[in-house]
Amino acid sequence: MKKFNFKDIFTSPIEVGGKKIRVQKIIIPIIQRDYAQGRNTANIKRVRKNFLTALFDAVTNKPITLDFIYGDLDDKGILTPLDGQQRLTTLFLLYWYAAKKEKLDAAKYSFLNYFSYETRPDTRDFCKDLITFQPKFKDALSNEISDQAWFPLSWKKDPSISAMLEMLDAINKKFSAVKNLWQRLESNSISFYFLPITDMGLTDEIYITMNSRGKLLTEFERFKAEFKSRLDKIDAAISNRIILKIDTVWTDMLWEYRDENKLIDAGFLHYFRFLCDILLYKKSDTPYNKTRDEFDLLDEVFSGNIQANIDFIEKSFDCWCNLDIAKFFNDRVSVGDKSKKNINRHEIGKIITYFDNADFFGECLKFYGLTKDGRVRKFTLGATVMLYAFLFYRLNSEKISDKDFRRRIRIINNLVNNSASAEMSNSTSRNNGNRIPAMLMQVENILLDEKILTYDELRGKISNVYNFNETQLKEEREKIQWVKDNPNYAESLFELEDHYLLYGQIGIVGLKNPQNFSRFISLFNCDYDLIDCTLLAMGDYIQKEQNGWRYQMGSSKMAAAWQNLFHQSNNFKNFDNTRDYLEKLLFCKQNFSDSYLKEIVAGYISDCEDDKNFEWSYYYVKYPEFRIGRYGKYYWSDFENAPYLFTALWTELNISVNAYQPFLKAIDDKNKISRESFGQRIEFEKYFIECENNAYVVKKIKNSEIVDRLTINQQNVKNDEGKIQKIDIEDRILKFKNWNMRNIYCK
Repeated sequence: MKKFNFKDIFTSPIEVGGKKIRVQKIIIPIIQRDYAQGRNTANIKRVRKNFLTALFDAVTNKPITLDFIYGDLDDKGILTPLDGQQRLTTLFLLYWYAAKKEKLDAAKYSFLNYFSYETRPDTRDFCKDLITFQPKFKDALSNEISDQAWFPLSWKKDPSISAMLEMLDAINKKFSAVKNLWQRLESNSISFYFLPITDMGLTDEIYITMNSRGKLLTEFERFKAEFKSRLDKIDAAISNRIILKIDTVWTDMLWEYRDENKLIDAGFLHYFRFLCDILLYKKSDTPYNKTRDEFDLLDEVFSGNIQANIDFIEKSFDCWCNLDIAKFFNDRVSVGDKSKKNINRHEIGKIITYFDNADFFGECLKFYGLTKDGRVRKFTLGATVMLYAFLFYRLNSEKISDKDFRRRIRIINNLVNNSASAEMSNSTSRNNGNRIPAMLMQVENILLDEKILTYDELRGKISNVYNFNETQLKEEREKIQWVKDNPNYAESLFELEDHYLLYGQIGIVGLKNPQNFSRFISLFNCDYDLIDCTLLAMGDYIQKEQNGWRYQMGSSKMAAAWQNLFHQSNNFKNFDNTRDYLEKLLFCKQNFSDSYLKEIVAGYISDCEDDKNFEWSYYYVKYPEFRIGRYGKYYWSDFENAPYLFTALWTELNISVNAYQPFLKAIDDKNKISRESFGQRIEFEKYFIECENNAYVVKKIKNSEIVDRLTINQQNVKNDEGKIQKIDIEDRILKFKNWNMRNIYCK
């Protein structure tokens, strides 16, 4: 099929119905919409920028073909575009710009006179006057043009004219430094195919039909035409079969997911893009920072092992046909909520995942390739891996039983849910590079053989062996063997995995004592605050950030605090402490209740008071002011040597004005704790009170002079590691409240 540049379309004969016809004029009919590529909406700005960048690259580096332009070419040589108005108008403006910039003789660009918005008087006259105008290029072109006597002010209200002016400014900005632009344009740096529509009358009804279906359908039809053209070169029979499927069975399959305009076009192209990305990943490549225009995607399909690529695309559409797709996913997946207790309890044969929708295929059709705020993927890399797992199963259903799939998709779900965003990466510049190819290889091995490959087994098969979270990979290998050895406990394990605080990672409970699976579930049906106090009564279960200053504890309200504690991470240390004290608690009872936990808490407080052993944890358990009920984050500057000096944080990451020193909060009867000091002092008219590790100290606000001190009696005690610590032997909260001097400072 012959390619044309914008000049050729007027000078080279075109075969139409066996006749060769030379284009005498291109007329944009009135029924066509206004010229839009110059508009100033956010979306159009993006389209304009991308299109001009593509044209710039074409004239300075690699030529480009703008695909198909459809139109009616009658016997008089009048070409009426049915599809391609926007591109033709932009090319008209670019050629005009090149001619005027280089001050060419008018004869060289006389063909521009034959492009017209014939049936729109204002736009027609604008194009005509523009051709004869020679700008000075000393101001924005839009200003120079609109300042001319031949330019009525009313033209600024014409949407096509105003859009053309905007486009001319954008062209000038983009191409001003390009030398010999006209020569580059004449050398076919920018070309397109023209398809004449024959044997059909060009009526308003046809235009209305095409335009009412929207821009997406037009792109889709152009995509199909290009797809068919390339398929024809490979195998005409395959081409006819696939194009027929697009128009019939694949459309029927996608129809349940049609958009509000009753179109399946965008959904088809989103899924096609997903499949092309998979082809890239399978070659250890990545779509990251690559153009994902549908026509560029075809270049990926029709390169390398073309026949295998086409076969994969075809089978990946076929496998969803004759299937109730939404039911297929909903029978195997439930959507969980990490923030709520007991949401979507365990169901035999199903997994609980934490994406927005159980139907990964439907979500792909809606959102694949789209972003929020231009940055965050609406269809995440985790969802991409999950959809590939379901697709691989559909493509290999004769090798994988439904029973095996339900077991094995659980393993993949656990791996995805417990791999952090930094690990779900397809960027070669991030830590450990593009991990998705190795993840897809793991998915295939898990589904076919229920086997997770080691790094050594991956080497030689793929360029980058890093994939899912290492802790989770190790745990899943252990669970695979454990389930085979303990089939009677398998369902109990799966129920534990589905718990909203664990979402697949059960290392905090472990596999040694399967009776603890149900005990954990029973425990966390109880009140969070009581669990927090009870665990601390068992021992210092808290964890510290490896490279930070925050400590993690439980929370009376937020599940996220417990999830942080229960998911082993390189970001925290002392995970083993949490696990050991939790195990100690789980051994206490088969079925937990709030009343049982209250007994433990009350007994702990009573023992501390009887023994006159008031560690910091005693205060935390006894006084609710110590339990802020937020993210479970606390700050100690020196936990070992000054355990009574710490701050309860309101936010997850920083000390804010709502933070406070709990030993002050517990005595702050008048709500005078200072927000300006981040809760580190109680302020009165002349004085303030702050804490030391063994005292309350009263100071003057004016000069911080100490005026009084309430010292707490302490004794030296060896901790579990044999280190000496100073521990209160009296309740400092009660001592302060009974302090005679208190009345002076707390009026």
